Amino acid sequence: MAPALEDDEIDNDDYYSLLNVRREATQEELKVSYRRLCMLYHPDKHRDPELKRQAEQLFNLVHQAYEVLSDPQSRAIYDIYGKRGLDVEGWEVVERKRTPTEIREEFERLQREREERRLQQRTNPKGMISVGVDATDLFDRYEEDYEDMPGGFPHVEINKMHISQSIEAPLTTSDTAVLSGSLSTHNGNGGGNINLALRRVTSAKGWGEVEFGAGDTHGPLLGMKIFRNLTARCFVTAQCGLQFSSRGVRPGCTTVLARHLDQNTMGYLQWRWGIQSSMNTSIVRDTKTSHFTFAMQLGIPHSFMMMSYQYKFQDDDQTKVKGSIKSGFFGTVVEYGAERKISRHSVLGATVSVGVPQGVSLKIKLNRASQTYFFPIHLTDQLLPSAVFYATVGPLVFYLAIQRLIIRPYVRAQKEQDLEKHRESSASDTARKRQEAESAVLLMQESVRRIIETEESRMGLIILNAWYGKFVTDSKATKSMMPSMVLSGLPGFYDPCVGEEKSLKVLYQFRGVMHQVLSPDGEALRIPKQSHRIDADN
Repeated sequence: MAPALEDDEIDNDDYYSLLNVRREATQEELKVSYRRLCMLYHPDKHRDPELKRQAEQLFNLVHQAYEVLSDPQSRAIYDIYGKRGLDVEGWEVVERKRTPTEIREEFERLQREREERRLQQRTNPKGMISVGVDATDLFDRYEEDYEDMPGGFPHVEINKMHISQSIEAPLTTSDTAVLSGSLSTHNGNGGGNINLALRRVTSAKGWGEVEFGAGDTHGPLLGMKIFRNLTARCFVTAQCGLQFSSRGVRPGCTTVLARHLDQNTMGYLQWRWGIQSSMNTSIVRDTKTSHFTFAMQLGIPHSFMMMSYQYKFQDDDQTKVKGSIKSGFFGTVVEYGAERKISRHSVLGATVSVGVPQGVSLKIKLNRASQTYFFPIHLTDQLLPSAVFYATVGPLVFYLAIQRLIIRPYVRAQKEQDLEKHRESSASDTARKRQEAESAVLLMQESVRRIIETEESRMGLIILNAWYGKFVTDSKATKSMMPSMVLSGLPGFYDPCVGEEKSLKVLYQFRGVMHQVLSPDGEALRIPKQSHRIDADN
């Protein structure tokens, strides 16, 4: 089903819950439920003026819900737009004579047009800040002779830094301009460059891009990139460029051929021609719980073989642990690490790199929305067990301390603040829903009494009490005899704790024996069941 117009336009009134039917209910099911509720809430059945007024309100709500859901066209609009779609503006969007399928297709077309307009207003900024730290003095100094060891604290310095930023500017629905730039410095020497790329989507199968660049690090650049879907499971990417410098023109070309081997596996072949020519092949398998990569490269100056594996935990924090090994002419490097979501838009990761002759390094990475902060810390040029130990244990202890002392209290306070704002904004609506629920309970009392007498005479099913809400101590909502579906929209129920997880607790009697069950909100409840039986000792 297509989403509603906007999140803030979704109305809390659920016509399906009001009629106590499934969203897939047939017209016959709607009619039966409507007639039953009309008999229950008809104003003429009540003599008390207050009960008569309350019955009239509920009777009108039920009638309004049935009018919408019994008409296929208005029901289709309600399913797509919600209650707001039934207003004058909703009816102007589509023609009333259209079928539900045509209404959905029209809505999806309008959604695409809105997305295109939003696309033209987006710049999609992306950035990265990398700060390299040389901390070799922390460990290498203790490997020297004791009498030659310098005094004072170890010397830790920032030896390199890189900053890059890019923005996208949609020109038309098929043309996009990308402006990017970067600044780099290493051991006191640095420079920068700026690039402009113009991308055009030529068809549903491909796009092309032309790039222009200038800077004091590499000189002027002229490049072109093409992407094309060859088949439904295969695509190719080709990139060519000319780099101008004081030494002359340096051409380069890269081609990548990729194919879906199965639903979760991709195979890649890459050819690179230029200053560093190489041929690379890799297989990448990505599933819900893991990510595996195997790659081989033959080239100048490096040839290597690499294998990596990542395991994805199915938790709310999206925790991932990974390990890899890479071996070639440059030596051997083993890496292991983990990453975890620390807030709604932030992911923190740490990786330990141990290699010959590279030594030991710790890499810390923070992704915050579209910004990336990267901190590679070089600990030692040698393979020292102490460096490996501190690189592994240090970030873990630091993360646990920050998580317990800063992140968790902040997130908890933020959730409580948002929940309190939500409660304040919905206080009047909650009071109205509570009044409607209490009115429904009063109006159902006579019918409930007759049903109980009938069921008692044949030792049948009798629901004694039903509580709906968050069960902490004695928290409970209003009572009813109709436990079903998402309960806050049903007659006799209301949402007593907006924004929190709720459950339904039912106490019922079957064949003279007491039963009790606690069911999460939204789950189907089947009664009676032997497992709900209350023992005599309890």
